Amino acid sequence: MNAQTIEKYFVPEPSIYPIIGSISLLLLGTGASFWVNSLAAGPWITALGFAVLLYMLFGWFGAVIRESETGKYGKNVDSAFRWSMGWFIFSEVMFFAAFFGTLFYVRVISVPDLGSEVGQLFWPGFKAAWPSAGPHATETFESMTWVGKSTLAIVAVIAAAAMLTFAHGPMEKGKKGQLQIMLGLTLLIVALLLASLSVSWVPVINTALLLASAVTLTWAHWSIRQGNRGQFNLFLALTLLLGVVFLGCQVYEYVHAYHELNLKLTSGVYGATFYMMTGFHGLHVTIGAIMLAVMLARSLSGHFTKDRHFAFEAAAWYWHFVDYVWLLLFVVVYIL
Repeated sequence: MNAQTIEKYFVPEPSIYPIIGSISLLLLGTGASFWVNSLAAGPWITALGFAVLLYMLFGWFGAVIRESETGKYGKNVDSAFRWSMGWFIFSEVMFFAAFFGTLFYVRVISVPDLGSEVGQLFWPGFKAAWPSAGPHATETFESMTWVGKSTLAIVAVIAAAAMLTFAHGPMEKGKKGQLQIMLGLTLLIVALLLASLSVSWVPVINTALLLASAVTLTWAHWSIRQGNRGQFNLFLALTLLLGVVFLGCQVYEYVHAYHELNLKLTSGVYGATFYMMTGFHGLHVTIGAIMLAVMLARSLSGHFTKDRHFAFEAAAWYWHFVDYVWLLLFVVVYIL
Protein backbone atom coordinates (compact mmCIF):
# COMPACT_ATOMS: atom_id res chain seq x y z
CA MET A 1 0.00 0.00 0.00
CA ASN A 2 1.28 3.46 -0.90
CA ALA A 3 2.24 5.40 2.22
CA GLN A 4 0.35 8.43 0.93
CA THR A 5 -2.93 6.48 0.99
CA ILE A 6 -2.63 5.56 4.68
CA GLU A 7 -4.89 7.82 6.68
CA LYS A 8 -3.28 9.43 9.69
CA TYR A 9 -5.02 9.00 13.02
CA PHE A 10 -5.72 12.34 14.66
CA VAL A 11 -4.16 12.70 18.11
CA PRO A 12 -5.59 15.64 20.09
CA GLU A 13 -3.52 18.00 22.18
CA PRO A 14 -3.31 17.27 25.95
CA SER A 15 -6.52 18.44 27.61
CA ILE A 16 -7.27 19.84 31.05
CA TYR A 17 -10.95 18.83 30.88
CA PRO A 18 -10.53 15.33 32.43
CA ILE A 19 -9.03 16.98 35.52
CA ILE A 20 -11.89 19.49 35.63
CA GLY A 21 -14.37 16.61 35.35
CA SER A 22 -12.68 14.84 38.26
CA ILE A 23 -12.92 18.00 40.37
CA SER A 24 -16.63 18.29 39.57
CA LEU A 25 -17.24 14.68 40.64
CA LEU A 26 -15.33 15.28 43.86
CA LEU A 27 -17.46 18.34 44.58
CA LEU A 28 -20.69 16.48 43.75
CA GLY A 29 -19.79 13.53 45.99
CA THR A 30 -18.72 15.78 48.85
CA GLY A 31 -21.76 18.02 48.49
CA ALA A 32 -24.16 15.08 48.39
CA SER A 33 -22.55 13.59 51.51
CA PHE A 34 -22.84 16.89 53.36
CA TRP A 35 -26.40 17.38 52.13
CA VAL A 36 -27.76 14.02 53.32
CA ASN A 37 -26.12 14.64 56.70
CA SER A 38 -27.88 18.03 56.99
CA LEU A 39 -24.71 20.11 56.78
CA ALA A 40 -25.37 23.66 55.59
CA ALA A 41 -22.60 23.64 52.98
CA GLY A 42 -24.01 20.57 51.22
CA PRO A 43 -26.38 22.25 48.72
CA TRP A 44 -23.80 24.93 47.86
CA ILE A 45 -21.01 22.43 47.21
CA THR A 46 -23.38 20.30 45.13
CA ALA A 47 -24.41 23.34 43.06
CA LEU A 48 -20.74 24.23 42.55
CA GLY A 49 -20.08 20.65 41.41
CA PHE A 50 -22.84 20.89 38.80
CA ALA A 51 -21.52 24.26 37.62
CA VAL A 52 -18.01 22.84 37.16
CA LEU A 53 -19.49 19.80 35.40
CA LEU A 54 -21.40 22.01 32.95
CA TYR A 55 -18.26 24.03 32.28
CA MET A 56 -16.39 20.82 31.55
CA LEU A 57 -19.12 19.48 29.24
CA PHE A 58 -19.40 22.70 27.23
CA GLY A 59 -15.63 23.06 26.97
CA TRP A 60 -14.78 19.46 26.12
CA PHE A 61 -17.62 18.82 23.68
CA GLY A 62 -17.02 22.25 22.16
CA ALA A 63 -13.39 21.30 21.50
CA VAL A 64 -14.47 18.02 19.86
CA ILE A 65 -17.03 19.84 17.70
CA ARG A 66 -14.41 22.37 16.54
CA GLU A 67 -12.00 19.57 15.68
CA SER A 68 -14.71 17.76 13.72
CA GLU A 69 -15.90 20.85 11.84
CA THR A 70 -12.34 21.76 10.82
CA GLY A 71 -11.92 18.37 9.15
CA LYS A 72 -9.40 16.85 11.54
CA TYR A 73 -11.34 13.58 11.94
CA GLY A 74 -11.04 10.80 9.39
CA LYS A 75 -12.41 7.29 9.03
CA ASN A 76 -10.33 5.90 11.89
CA VAL A 77 -11.63 8.48 14.35
CA ASP A 78 -15.18 7.98 13.06
CA SER A 79 -14.84 4.23 13.68
CA ALA A 80 -13.49 4.88 17.17
CA PHE A 81 -16.45 7.13 17.96
CA ARG A 82 -18.89 4.48 16.75
CA TRP A 83 -17.29 1.75 18.83
CA SER A 84 -17.22 4.04 21.87
CA MET A 85 -20.91 4.90 21.55
CA GLY A 86 -21.76 1.25 21.02
CA TRP A 87 -19.96 0.20 24.21
CA PHE A 88 -21.54 3.09 26.10
CA ILE A 89 -25.02 1.94 25.10
CA PHE A 90 -24.05 -1.62 26.05
CA SER A 91 -23.15 -0.35 29.53
CA GLU A 92 -26.58 1.28 29.68
CA VAL A 93 -28.18 -2.04 28.71
CA MET A 94 -26.42 -3.66 31.67
CA PHE A 95 -27.50 -0.75 33.89
CA PHE A 96 -31.18 -1.33 33.16
CA ALA A 97 -30.72 -5.11 33.15
CA ALA A 98 -29.86 -4.85 36.85
CA PHE A 99 -33.17 -3.08 37.51
CA PHE A 100 -35.22 -5.55 35.50
CA GLY A 101 -33.37 -8.37 37.26
CA THR A 102 -34.29 -6.86 40.61
CA LEU A 103 -37.96 -6.70 39.66
CA PHE A 104 -37.86 -10.29 38.39
CA TYR A 105 -36.27 -11.51 41.63
CA VAL A 106 -38.80 -9.70 43.79
CA ARG A 107 -41.88 -10.80 41.84
CA VAL A 108 -40.93 -14.34 40.87
CA ILE A 109 -38.77 -15.46 43.80
CA SER A 110 -38.92 -13.22 46.87
CA VAL A 111 -42.64 -12.46 47.24
CA PRO A 112 -43.79 -16.06 46.53
CA ASP A 113 -41.19 -17.32 49.00
CA LEU A 114 -42.46 -14.98 51.73
CA GLY A 115 -45.99 -16.28 51.12
CA SER A 116 -44.99 -19.94 51.21
CA GLU A 117 -45.62 -22.27 54.13
CA VAL A 118 -42.15 -21.62 55.50
CA GLY A 119 -42.55 -17.88 54.97
CA GLN A 120 -45.80 -17.90 56.92
CA LEU A 121 -43.85 -19.00 60.00
CA PHE A 122 -42.04 -15.66 59.95
CA TRP A 123 -44.69 -13.46 58.34
CA PRO A 124 -48.10 -14.95 59.17
CA GLY A 125 -50.92 -13.58 57.06
CA PHE A 126 -48.69 -12.25 54.29
CA LYS A 127 -50.27 -12.75 50.85
CA ALA A 128 -47.92 -13.51 47.97
CA ALA A 129 -49.55 -11.17 45.47
CA TRP A 130 -48.14 -8.40 43.32
CA PRO A 131 -48.10 -5.44 43.73
CA SER A 132 -46.86 -5.77 47.28
CA ALA A 133 -45.00 -3.45 49.62
CA GLY A 134 -43.62 -6.41 51.54
CA PRO A 135 -44.61 -8.05 54.83
CA HIS A 136 -43.52 -5.12 56.98
CA ALA A 137 -45.67 -2.46 55.27
CA THR A 138 -48.24 -0.54 57.29
CA GLU A 139 -49.41 2.23 54.92
CA THR A 140 -51.83 1.37 52.14
CA PHE A 141 -51.35 2.54 48.57
CA GLU A 142 -52.75 2.02 45.10
CA SER A 143 -50.49 0.67 42.39
CA MET A 144 -49.82 2.25 39.00
CA THR A 145 -50.73 -0.99 37.23
CA TRP A 146 -52.36 -0.10 33.94
CA VAL A 147 -55.86 -1.46 33.37
CA GLY A 148 -56.64 -1.96 29.72
CA LYS A 149 -56.67 -4.53 26.95
CA SER A 150 -53.36 -6.05 27.95
CA THR A 151 -52.97 -8.59 25.14
CA LEU A 152 -53.67 -5.98 22.49
CA ALA A 153 -51.21 -3.57 24.08
CA ILE A 154 -48.42 -6.15 24.29
CA VAL A 155 -48.91 -7.22 20.66
CA ALA A 156 -48.91 -3.58 19.56
CA VAL A 157 -45.69 -2.84 21.47
CA ILE A 158 -43.88 -5.87 20.01
CA ALA A 159 -45.10 -5.09 16.49
CA ALA A 160 -44.06 -1.43 16.75
CA ALA A 161 -40.60 -2.34 18.03
CA ALA A 162 -40.12 -4.81 15.19
CA MET A 163 -41.38 -2.35 12.57
CA LEU A 164 -39.05 0.41 13.77
CA THR A 165 -36.10 -1.97 13.76
CA PHE A 166 -36.76 -3.24 10.25
CA ALA A 167 -37.38 0.33 8.99
CA HIS A 168 -33.66 1.04 9.21
CA GLY A 169 -32.97 -1.51 6.45
CA PRO A 170 -34.73 0.47 3.68
CA MET A 171 -33.26 3.70 5.07
CA GLU A 172 -29.72 2.36 4.73
CA LYS A 173 -30.48 1.16 1.19
CA GLY A 174 -32.12 4.45 0.17
CA LYS A 175 -35.55 2.90 -0.46
CA LYS A 176 -37.85 5.78 0.40
CA GLY A 177 -41.12 4.01 -0.43
CA GLN A 178 -40.45 1.03 1.84
CA LEU A 179 -39.32 3.35 4.63
CA GLN A 180 -42.53 5.38 4.37
CA ILE A 181 -44.65 2.22 4.46
CA MET A 182 -42.90 0.90 7.58
CA LEU A 183 -43.07 4.20 9.43
CA GLY A 184 -46.71 4.60 8.43
CA LEU A 185 -47.50 1.12 9.75
CA THR A 186 -45.75 2.04 13.00
CA LEU A 187 -48.06 5.03 13.38
CA LEU A 188 -51.05 2.77 12.73
CA ILE A 189 -49.79 0.50 15.50
CA VAL A 190 -49.59 3.55 17.76
CA ALA A 191 -53.27 4.18 17.02
CA LEU A 192 -54.01 0.53 17.82
CA LEU A 193 -52.15 0.94 21.10
CA LEU A 194 -54.27 3.96 21.97
CA ALA A 195 -57.34 1.85 21.24
CA SER A 196 -56.27 -0.56 23.98
CA LEU A 197 -56.62 2.20 26.58
CA SER A 198 -59.39 1.89 29.14
CA VAL A 199 -58.58 3.45 32.52
CA SER A 200 -55.11 4.81 33.31
CA TRP A 201 -54.13 6.97 30.34
CA VAL A 202 -50.65 8.19 31.23
CA PRO A 203 -48.60 5.00 30.58
CA VAL A 204 -50.17 4.27 27.21
CA ILE A 205 -50.01 7.92 26.12
CA ASN A 206 -46.33 8.00 27.05
CA THR A 207 -45.75 4.81 25.07
CA ALA A 208 -47.48 6.34 22.05
CA LEU A 209 -45.38 9.51 22.42
CA LEU A 210 -42.08 7.63 22.41
CA LEU A 211 -43.11 5.41 19.51
CA ALA A 212 -44.12 8.50 17.53
CA SER A 213 -40.81 10.16 18.42
CA ALA A 214 -38.96 7.12 17.04
CA VAL A 215 -40.84 7.58 13.76
CA THR A 216 -40.03 11.30 13.50
CA LEU A 217 -36.39 10.69 14.46
CA THR A 218 -36.01 7.97 11.82
CA TRP A 219 -37.44 10.31 9.19
CA ALA A 220 -35.07 13.06 10.37
CA HIS A 221 -32.22 10.58 9.88
CA TRP A 222 -33.46 9.84 6.36
CA SER A 223 -33.65 13.58 5.65
CA ILE A 224 -30.06 14.35 6.62
CA ARG A 225 -28.85 11.36 4.60
CA GLN A 226 -30.61 12.92 1.60
CA GLY A 227 -29.11 16.35 2.35
CA ASN A 228 -32.50 17.90 3.14
CA ARG A 229 -31.57 20.14 6.09
CA GLY A 230 -34.94 21.89 6.36
CA GLN A 231 -36.84 18.62 6.69
CA PHE A 232 -34.18 17.31 9.06
CA ASN A 233 -34.60 20.31 11.36
CA LEU A 234 -38.39 20.01 11.31
CA PHE A 235 -38.56 16.33 12.26
CA LEU A 236 -35.73 16.63 14.77
CA ALA A 237 -37.66 19.46 16.45
CA LEU A 238 -40.82 17.31 16.46
CA THR A 239 -38.87 14.48 18.10
CA LEU A 240 -37.60 16.84 20.78
CA LEU A 241 -41.13 18.17 21.37
CA LEU A 242 -42.54 14.66 21.80
CA GLY A 243 -39.80 13.87 24.33
CA VAL A 244 -40.58 17.01 26.34
CA VAL A 245 -44.30 16.13 26.36
CA PHE A 246 -43.38 12.63 27.58
CA LEU A 247 -41.49 14.14 30.52
CA GLY A 248 -44.43 16.42 31.30
CA CYS A 249 -46.76 13.42 31.40
CA GLN A 250 -44.36 11.58 33.68
CA VAL A 251 -44.27 14.53 36.09
CA TYR A 252 -48.08 14.48 36.13
CA GLU A 253 -48.01 10.73 36.78
CA TYR A 254 -45.67 11.15 39.74
CA VAL A 255 -47.76 13.94 41.28
CA HIS A 256 -50.90 11.84 40.83
CA ALA A 257 -49.26 8.74 42.32
CA TYR A 258 -47.84 10.61 45.31
CA HIS A 259 -50.87 12.67 46.29
CA GLU A 260 -53.82 10.57 45.14
CA LEU A 261 -52.54 6.99 45.33
CA ASN A 262 -50.21 7.46 48.33
CA LEU A 263 -47.51 5.72 46.30
CA LYS A 264 -44.08 6.84 47.53
CA LEU A 265 -40.51 5.64 47.62
CA THR A 266 -41.30 4.46 51.15
CA SER A 267 -44.14 2.24 49.88
CA GLY A 268 -42.06 -0.89 50.30
CA VAL A 269 -40.52 -2.83 47.46
CA TYR A 270 -43.22 -1.89 44.95
CA GLY A 271 -42.76 1.86 45.43
CA ALA A 272 -38.97 1.51 45.34
CA THR A 273 -38.88 -0.54 42.13
CA PHE A 274 -41.54 1.60 40.41
CA TYR A 275 -39.81 4.91 41.03
CA MET A 276 -36.34 3.47 40.49
CA MET A 277 -37.14 2.07 37.06
CA THR A 278 -39.40 4.82 35.72
CA GLY A 279 -37.31 7.54 37.35
CA PHE A 280 -34.02 6.44 35.85
CA HIS A 281 -35.74 6.04 32.49
CA GLY A 282 -37.07 9.58 32.81
CA LEU A 283 -33.52 10.75 33.54
CA HIS A 284 -32.33 9.05 30.36
CA VAL A 285 -35.13 10.68 28.36
CA THR A 286 -33.99 14.03 29.77
CA ILE A 287 -30.39 13.34 28.74
CA GLY A 288 -31.56 12.21 25.31
CA ALA A 289 -33.66 15.36 24.90
CA ILE A 290 -30.62 17.50 25.76
CA MET A 291 -28.59 15.61 23.17
CA LEU A 292 -31.26 16.14 20.51
CA ALA A 293 -31.50 19.85 21.42
CA VAL A 294 -27.75 20.20 20.91
CA MET A 295 -28.00 18.39 17.57
CA LEU A 296 -30.78 20.75 16.49
CA ALA A 297 -28.77 23.80 17.52
CA ARG A 298 -25.75 22.49 15.61
CA SER A 299 -27.83 21.81 12.51
CA LEU A 300 -29.31 25.31 12.64
CA SER A 301 -25.71 26.59 12.80
CA GLY A 302 -24.89 24.77 9.57
CA HIS A 303 -23.21 21.69 11.00
CA PHE A 304 -23.64 18.19 9.51
CA THR A 305 -23.72 17.06 5.91
CA LYS A 306 -25.32 14.03 4.31
CA ASP A 307 -21.99 12.20 4.57
CA ARG A 308 -20.72 13.47 7.95
CA HIS A 309 -23.26 13.52 10.78
CA PHE A 310 -22.20 10.88 13.28
CA ALA A 311 -22.89 13.13 16.27
CA PHE A 312 -26.57 13.07 15.29
CA GLU A 313 -26.43 9.31 14.67
CA ALA A 314 -25.00 8.77 18.16
CA ALA A 315 -27.85 10.81 19.68
CA ALA A 316 -30.33 8.84 17.56
CA TRP A 317 -28.88 5.51 18.76
CA TYR A 318 -29.27 6.68 22.34
CA TRP A 319 -32.87 7.84 21.76
CA HIS A 320 -33.86 4.55 20.14
CA PHE A 321 -32.30 2.69 23.08
CA VAL A 322 -34.42 4.78 25.46
CA ASP A 323 -37.50 3.94 23.37
CA TYR A 324 -36.86 0.20 23.53
CA VAL A 325 -36.26 0.31 27.28
CA TRP A 326 -39.59 2.05 27.77
CA LEU A 327 -41.46 -0.52 25.68
CA LEU A 328 -40.09 -3.30 27.88
CA LEU A 329 -40.72 -1.25 31.02
CA PHE A 330 -44.31 -0.53 29.92
CA VAL A 331 -45.03 -4.24 29.54
CA VAL A 332 -43.23 -5.43 32.70
CA VAL A 333 -44.08 -2.63 35.13
CA TYR A 334 -47.54 -1.52 34.03
CA ILE A 335 -49.20 -4.48 32.28
CA LEU A 336 -47.89 -7.78 33.68
